Parts: sequence; C-alpha cells; structure tokens
Amino acid sequence: MSTDNVEAEIAADICCASCGIGGVDDVKLKKCDACDLVHYCSNNCEQDHLSQHEQLCKERAAELRDEILFKQPESSDLGDCPICCLPLSLDRNLSILNECCGKLVCVGCDYANLKRELQGRLQPKCLFCRQPMKKNVEERERNTRMMKRVEANDPVAIYEMGKNRYFEGDYKSAFKYFSKAAGLGDAEAHYLLSVMYRKGDNVEKDEKKEVYHLERAAIGGNPDARYDLGIAEWHECRHARAVKHFIIAAKLGHDDSLRALKDCYRKGLVSKEDFAAALRGHQAADDATKSPQREEAVLELPKLDAAMDAGICNEECQCCH
Repeated sequence: MSTDNVEAEIAADICCASCGIGGVDDVKLKKCDACDLVHYCSNNCEQDHLSQHEQLCKERAAELRDEILFKQPESSDLGDCPICCLPLSLDRNLSILNECCGKLVCVGCDYANLKRELQGRLQPKCLFCRQPMKKNVEERERNTRMMKRVEANDPVAIYEMGKNRYFEGDYKSAFKYFSKAAGLGDAEAHYLLSVMYRKGDNVEKDEKKEVYHLERAAIGGNPDARYDLGIAEWHECRHARAVKHFIIAAKLGHDDSLRALKDCYRKGLVSKEDFAAALRGHQAADDATKSPQREEAVLELPKLDAAMDAGICNEECQCCH
C-alpha cells in the first residue's frame, strides 16, 4: 500500500472524509456502511462525498463480500447429529427427522435406539426430546406435529413443510415457507429459493435473486449451492472463482464438486497442492460421518423395518439380538 493511501486511511479514522471535521467532543462519526474505509459526520457529507468515494467503495465492498463468500465453513449446513455428535452425512437418506422436536438424527443413533426399545419391550420415544412415539403414524398426525414446530418458528420444520409443499406442486405455499425459513437463517431454504427463481416456479425468473440465495446458502455451508455457484462462474469463464467454490464444497465432502475439481486439474486450472489438499479434505469430511454404528444401521435397519412391518419382530428375531 502506498504512503498516500496509508495517510488517507489514518485521516479517515479521525475525521469526516467530506468536510474534515474531527470526531471529538459532540461530533460522532460513522463508517461508510458498504466499505468501512471512511467516516462521515452526517448523511449530507456522505452524499456530497459520494462521487469521489463511489469507485473505491465498490471495490472494497466487493473485496469484503468475497472474503465472506470464499471462507471455508467448518461443517456443512446439516451440522452434527445431536446424539452422537458426529457430522451428519450429506446423503439425507442417512438421517431421520423427528417431527416432534425438528431434530435431524443420524441413522446409527436411530437404529441403536430402536434396537434398545425392541429388546427391552419399551415404549417408543423420540431419541432427542423423549416424547412418546406411535408406530405407523399417519401422514395427518405427522403434519400436525410438524405444524407445532412451524408455529414455534423452528426453521428446520418450516423448511421441511415448504419442501413437502414444493414436491406436491404447491409452489405458492412452498415459497412462503422457504422465505420464512431463509429469514431465520436456514441454508437449505435459501438454496431451494434459488431453484425457484431459476426455474420460475410461481415466481418470475430472476438471476440476481437466484445468485443472492445461492450465495447465502453457500455461506451457510450448503455444498449444493456452492457447487451451483461454481458451475455459474465456470459458464461465465471466471475459472479461478469456480475452482475456489469447487474446493470449498469438496472439502465439505461434496462428490460432484470433487469430480469438477478433477476436471479442472486435468485442464491445468488448479495447482497440484490445492488439488491434493481438496482430496484430503474430502476424504476427511467423508470419514468424519462414518462410524461402526452407522454402518451397522445401513445394513440392518431395512431388515428390522421389514420385520416390524410384517409383525414378526420378537425375542428370537436376529435383527434385534
């Protein structure tokens, strides 16, 4: 950074960038909301200085935006199983949503609990909130439970209700639920809003809103949104930005992003070191979601469900003993 720029930033810290008044006594200076580089003593001074500051402000705002956008999340938006505290798999078939409390639980913990209840002939209860559960619950009762969570402003429940409406073709209701869940910070809701704006599902197609919701979802740790952003950047020939998105998503365990990154590596668009780091990150993320209990559940849970449906699960059943 040049000496002039350093002096300008020092001056900006102590006086109004427009009129030069110092931030002392009763004068309270506020930073530019977009870039945080300069200070103003009033809205009038901010407007008067706009023509001189606008270009620098836009550049700095873009830098700040990218710093947030390209920060590697610690985990995916699904988070950890609240029982075993291991990261949930990106495969949603490997987690169970409890409608009573709106908690996602991994299949390993769900299977272990079900097995324990059958062995002890115990009343089925929610693994998290311990609310009594009924076998073969009708869809109406499931929706009633879910609506209680929706009324409690549970973003997961609101998102799930929106997803149900979406796949039923009720896009108007789905949009309403997704918008509310997104407002509460749900990354998956942001992602499906981006899908609706891309396809024009009961809303006017809007590329800017699509990208906005993709970015909010990606920042929240949604790897599908991150991958879609990478593809969008690729189509615009912004390959360096696309690679950044693919690396971040691959390190979250996203398979499609890893495949895209392999293609980038073959084309010479990503260094050997970055590609190796992404491979290690992908493997680490995948390994973190595995456990003997989960592997057993994948093998045995279908057998147990089938036995229970057939009414033959008893003390001699090999599923439980």
